[in-house]
Amino acid sequence: MQKEQLFDKLKEVLMHEFDLDESIITPDANIATDLDLDSIDAVELIVKMKPYLTARIEPEAFKSAKTLADVVSILEPIAR
Repeated sequence: MQKEQLFDKLKEVLMHEFDLDESIITPDANIATDLDLDSIDAVELIVKMKPYLTARIEPEAFKSAKTLADVVSILEPIAR
């Protein structure tokens, strides 16, 4: 899956599962400050993205992720 497609899936999950407005979901959006997601939300996000991944990912991999672009970079190698 290409980065753009992966970002679109991520955006879809954030809009529908976390009830976030589409206008704030950008690659540069900061997960904590712009989207107001905490570590529990991050774990839930990983769970919601599982159908689009080919391998299991450890939540610790997301500790360094600050933006949605970071999340896409982490998920891209294992995306379907």
